[in-house]
Amino acid sequence: MKKMSRNVLLQMEEEEDDDDGDIVLENLGQTIVPDLGSLESQHDFRTPEFEEFNGKPDSLFFNDGQRRIDFVLVYEDESRKETNKKGTNEKQRRKRQAYESNLICHGLQLEATRSVLDDKLVFVKVHAPWEVLCTYAEIMHIKLPLKPNDLKNRSSAFGTLNWFTKVLSVDESIIKPEQEFFTAPFEKNRMNDFYIVDRDAFFNPATRSRIVYFILSRVKYQVINNVSKFGINRLVNSGIYKAAFPLHDCKFRRQSEDPSCPNERYLLYREWAHPRSIYKKQPLDLIRKYYGEKIGIYFAWLGYYTQMLLLAAVVGVACFLYGYLNQDNCTWSKEVCHPDIGGKIIMCPQCDRLCPFWKLNITCESSKKLCIFDSFGTLVFAVFMGVWVTLFLEFWKRRQAELEYEWDTVELQQEEQARPEYEARCTHVVINEITQEEERIPFTAWGKCIRITLCASAVFFWILLIIASVIGIIVYRLSVFIVFSAKLPKNINGTDPIQKYLTPQTATSITASIISFIIIMILNTIYEKVAIMITNFELPRTQTDYENSLTMKMFLFQFVNYYSSCFYIAFFKGKFVGYPGDPVYWLGKYRNEECDPGGCLLELTTQLTIIMGGKAIWNNIQEVLLPWIMNLIGRFHRVSGSEKITPRWEQDYHLQPMGKLGLFYEYLEMIIQFGFVTLFVASFPLAPLLALVNNILEIRVDAWKLTTQFRRLVPEKAQDIGAWQPIMQGIAILAVVTNAMIIAFTSDMIPRLVYYWSFSVPPYGDHTSYTMEGYINNTLSIFKVADFKNKSKGNPYSDLGNHTTCRYRDFRYPPGHPQEYKHNIYYWHVIAAKLAFIIVMEPRRECHCSSLHS
Repeated sequence: MKKMSRNVLLQMEEEEDDDDGDIVLENLGQTIVPDLGSLESQHDFRTPEFEEFNGKPDSLFFNDGQRRIDFVLVYEDESRKETNKKGTNEKQRRKRQAYESNLICHGLQLEATRSVLDDKLVFVKVHAPWEVLCTYAEIMHIKLPLKPNDLKNRSSAFGTLNWFTKVLSVDESIIKPEQEFFTAPFEKNRMNDFYIVDRDAFFNPATRSRIVYFILSRVKYQVINNVSKFGINRLVNSGIYKAAFPLHDCKFRRQSEDPSCPNERYLLYREWAHPRSIYKKQPLDLIRKYYGEKIGIYFAWLGYYTQMLLLAAVVGVACFLYGYLNQDNCTWSKEVCHPDIGGKIIMCPQCDRLCPFWKLNITCESSKKLCIFDSFGTLVFAVFMGVWVTLFLEFWKRRQAELEYEWDTVELQQEEQARPEYEARCTHVVINEITQEEERIPFTAWGKCIRITLCASAVFFWILLIIASVIGIIVYRLSVFIVFSAKLPKNINGTDPIQKYLTPQTATSITASIISFIIIMILNTIYEKVAIMITNFELPRTQTDYENSLTMKMFLFQFVNYYSSCFYIAFFKGKFVGYPGDPVYWLGKYRNEECDPGGCLLELTTQLTIIMGGKAIWNNIQEVLLPWIMNLIGRFHRVSGSEKITPRWEQDYHLQPMGKLGLFYEYLEMIIQFGFVTLFVASFPLAPLLALVNNILEIRVDAWKLTTQFRRLVPEKAQDIGAWQPIMQGIAILAVVTNAMIIAFTSDMIPRLVYYWSFSVPPYGDHTSYTMEGYINNTLSIFKVADFKNKSKGNPYSDLGNHTTCRYRDFRYPPGHPQEYKHNIYYWHVIAAKLAFIIVMEPRRECHCSSLHS
């Protein structure tokens, strides 16, 4: 068996069309164009004969009981369709027959069986004989055992804790440890060097499925204008086949009656996916054996991330409790709520014309909540998370290196084959500058430059569209704030609890956060298709390159989509507002938003809570509820009790397909969560706790979903978590910066510390000892009502009585001062302290990284 020549693998990017093409047969690399008119009467296509079901529902073999089923193809018989479009159905049938004939020419064996429940469905079982497996194992550079590993295992360094780890570990009498081997890439001419005790067991089911899928992805079925069309994926996408998948080995709720079945699916469900195993460690070796290294490395990463979250959650809860227990001792909050302080401070209108003057004590409840999150514990937690994120990434690299060694994927990149879509476009012949040999490439250097430019332009355009949606939310906030300011009550009489909690700022923040979340979910659906289209046009060489390229684009879209509103609240809202006599306008019309007197930190916390909570609920509905409902509907439509006589392949067909991108969305969900946990954690110390609870459930939900609700995935090799690793490193670097800036510019921590240590005592203050008393009065500047410009003057209607001055959040000299409305000395002290804090905060991570690497 020879490897298929690249020059015959030509693929068009457009979808399947209705033009007639030549049906081709392949026989050991030779292409044959048969006479289409004679194919019906002759057996040139060599399509599989129909076999009756032998009545063994758990069987994983052909009807002869000898040949193992390595893959299943499903199609609908055109002759039995109720709506029979003769022309279209005939073309589909011919393409399918040509494809199946070419599979046989490549050495695969096929057996067709009609469905037990629906005679329109036909299941084509695929078996790869020994010779085919050996040939393609050599082509794919698959590593196989040379001899058993005789190296001694390292003993545990925590012998006294063995009793505890034994409780958390999977029972080895149920899931036996995998035997380890020394391995090498398979070569047919060195077959005697390999550890072949039993030919049937030498290639495990996962490896057999990988090999068969490799063949299915590269076999042709049609030639149009000297351009070949090939691959099972195109046939499934065009509807010629309804599905293609490897088989689960048994039912998940009970063991198979077949003594040759390993029952790995049952063991995974019992010891991994079942709720009673939620406290146990994951059986990673069995996951890797059954689903492949790619899924194994995902669950290894998710489990390690969840373990590390435990420490962050404990510290976060401690910091939250510190703020909660000390909120009654919050001096500046008491001043806001005090009727003789906050109750007598008249605040300036926060919008033009419609907004009235208001008393400071209407923000009493929000200031109390702010004391919980904007406390000294939050500062400690922000510094801790800067260290935690570095430790997590460094320790994960170490764990990942261990898995590479244990799972024998160290040299995987050197062995990876080019994607068939890439091979199909390799029509340009060039001379390799290093080897001086001819090689084929898909496009010239000039063509590659054009593609990169077009892809970058497309990405930039769609990012601008996200930013436009964020601007739309900002305009909504500005507009609705005016409405709420004019309609909601401005005084607190203590009788209506709604008046205490529903301030204009709170109402605007909550509604804007909900709308922002809805827009995020809508844009996510659009950007998925856009990112796939751009990546397909880019044409990466290998599957790893393809996934990494798609990962970077999707994360870039999601990053801007999810975090842009949070960045706006944290670093832009309330920072460029001017002062009442000279406000700054947004788009020349809307006056910029202002923060509460206590800052925007509470609003950022609200935004994070709504987005994180809403995202978790939405993802669980999509990942768990929808597949379960779809499978439930499918079982309802089938005959009651039919599962007892339904064969394994038909049971698996009625499960849900995983989707084209596999684990991509699982990674993306967790990385977005990782961003929320690290980037803005200074505003929400409970974020690690919520993430921990979510991830403990996520592991078991994903396990349950893969084991019970979805068809078995084609096992794939993976050396690491791919492009997600540099993405997390980028998030970690950015997290140190964002948390330092949140403490410095969003929270009121630095102004309070400056007041406590410098402005509460002489020469700037009147108190004899360090105190926070008088902080509110010191941080609210005075404005003369007569100095309002006409268009920025507040609502003339007010029940606050006559007043000549009002207060606003800023550090400026009062009217009548030689430098009236200019920034005062307190402002420059605060700016210097903020910059000093950022400078001190930044080197901590760099020093820590260097110490780890050394």
